Amino acid sequence: MDPVVSLFALLQRLIQYPPPVGDALDEETRWRMEARAKYLEWEMLRLEQEVEQLSQKKMQHLQLLAVAVLLALVLVLWIIGWKSSPRREQNEEENHGANEEEVGDVAGNEDDSDGIDVVNGAALAENNDSDVENVVQEEDNDVDDRVGQDIMERIQWPAQDLQRGCGWVTDLMDNYTFYFAHVLSFSFYPVLHRAIGVGSAFEGWSPREQDVVYRVLVPMTPPRGHSFHLELDSARQRHVRNFRVRVQLECTCTGQQLGENMLCFLHHPEEELRSNQEPSLLDTLCTDSYLDVQKTARWFRQLVKTMWPAFPQSHNWHLTLLPSARSCQFKVTNGEESFRIETLFGVRRGDSAVFVSSQPREAYTLSTIWRESYTVAEAEFFKYIARQAPPDSLHLKCLQFFSCLVRGLSFTTYTMKTIVMHLLIAMPASSWRRGHLRERLTDIRDSLHICLQQKFLEHFIVGNRTFPQDINLPPDVKVGRTSNLFRHLAQRPAAHTQAMRDYRLLHKRFKRIALGEDN
Repeated sequence: MDPVVSLFALLQRLIQYPPPVGDALDEETRWRMEARAKYLEWEMLRLEQEVEQLSQKKMQHLQLLAVAVLLALVLVLWIIGWKSSPRREQNEEENHGANEEEVGDVAGNEDDSDGIDVVNGAALAENNDSDVENVVQEEDNDVDDRVGQDIMERIQWPAQDLQRGCGWVTDLMDNYTFYFAHVLSFSFYPVLHRAIGVGSAFEGWSPREQDVVYRVLVPMTPPRGHSFHLELDSARQRHVRNFRVRVQLECTCTGQQLGENMLCFLHHPEEELRSNQEPSLLDTLCTDSYLDVQKTARWFRQLVKTMWPAFPQSHNWHLTLLPSARSCQFKVTNGEESFRIETLFGVRRGDSAVFVSSQPREAYTLSTIWRESYTVAEAEFFKYIARQAPPDSLHLKCLQFFSCLVRGLSFTTYTMKTIVMHLLIAMPASSWRRGHLRERLTDIRDSLHICLQQKFLEHFIVGNRTFPQDINLPPDVKVGRTSNLFRHLAQRPAAHTQAMRDYRLLHKRFKRIALGEDN
C-alpha cells in the first residue's frame, strides 16, 4: 500500500473515532489511550520503513515531507482530543439515557463501571491499610505517652510559681524605673532603663525549689554631656570576651536639646563647674576614665534603699539588702513568702541583644572589667522557642530535671542549659511532647557523655550559624570563633577524670529516677 494513502486512512480513523474521554480518567480509559498511542507509534514506524523502501528518488523527499506533516497533524489532533476529553465525557454523563446512542453505550458503561469497581475496591483496600497503620501509630503514641506520664510522675518536681514571681518582680522593678527617671533626670549619673528579666526563672525553669533567684539586667546609657565607648580588653585571655566602658565628655555648648542652665564640662572653667553644677560621671562612678562596676553597684544599692519607702510594696513587705560587690542583691519578705532579686547593670552593644554587664566571670575580676553577656539573647531564644513549640512542650521540664540531677556534681546548670539549647535547635519543636519525653531525656544525657569524652562543648551563641536570625547579634559575635565550655577538661586531666566519675553517678541517678531501673 502507498504510505501516503495509509496515512490518510489512519488520519480518517482518528477523526471518526476520537480517544475515549472522562471527567477523571479511569484506569480503562488510560489503558485505551496508551494502546492507541502504541498503535500510532507502530503505524508510524511501519510507514517510515515503507518510505525508506521506495525506489523512486524523485518522490522520496515529497513523501518524507508528507509523512512529517501528517504525523504532526496526528499528534496535534491527539493532544486536542486528550484535552477536550473531560468536557465531552461530562456532557455524555449529563445526557445519560436521553437517546439511542447512549442506550448503545450501556455495554461500554458496564465495562467502565467494572473497571471503576476494581479501582474503588483497590482504593478501599488501600484506605483500610492506611486505617490499620493509623491505628497502630495511635497505639504506639499512646504507649509513648504513658511512658512519658510515668516518668513525669516519678520525678519530684519543685513546687514553684515562677510566672507569678516574675510578674511581681517586674512590677517592683517598673516602680524603680519610674522613680529613677524622676530622681536622676537632672543628674550626671547613668540613665537607667526598664529592667529586662534574664536567667532561669524568667526563662521558665529553675533548679531551686526554695529561694528562687529572680535576675534582672538594667540597661544603662550615658547621661547628657557624656558618651560611652566599649573597648575590648585584649590583654586578657582570648577565650573570654571582656570589655571596658570608657566614659568621654562631650561638648554641650550648641546642644539645646540637652536642657537649659547646663554648663559644658569641656569649655567652662572648673571653678564655675564646681560651684554651679553637679560633678560629671568621671568624678563619681569612674576609675581612670572607665566606668567602675563596684562603684556603680554601691550607688545603685543606695538608690534601692532610699526609694523603697516610697513604694506601695513597702507597706506589707520588708526589704533586706544582701552583700554583693558587682551587683545589687536584695530580698523582700512579708512573713509568708519572699522574693530574692539580683540586679545586674549593662551597656548594650549597639542595638543588639548582647550587653557588657557587671556579672563576674572569675573570682578576681578588676572593677573596670565588664563581661560580655548573652543572658538577654538567651532569654529571647527561649521566647522564640515558646512561639514555635506546641503548648504541651516539655523542653523546660527536661532542663529543670537535669539542673536538679547535677546538683552536688561538677557539672553546672549552664552546661546542661547549653546542651538543651543545642538540641532545641537541632530537633523539631513538636518532638518535645510527653510522648517523646524518654527519648529527649536520653538525648540530653548522651549529649553530655559525648561532650565529656571529646572534652568539647561548643558555646551556643558565639559563632553559631544556626542561631535564630530574628534575634539581633553583633557581627563579631555571629561569625566569631566559638569557645569551648569544656576547655578546662582538656587542660587539666584531673578535672576530666572527676567529670567522668561524676557522669557515672549522674547515669545511675538517671536510670533510677527517669527510667525506674534499679542500679
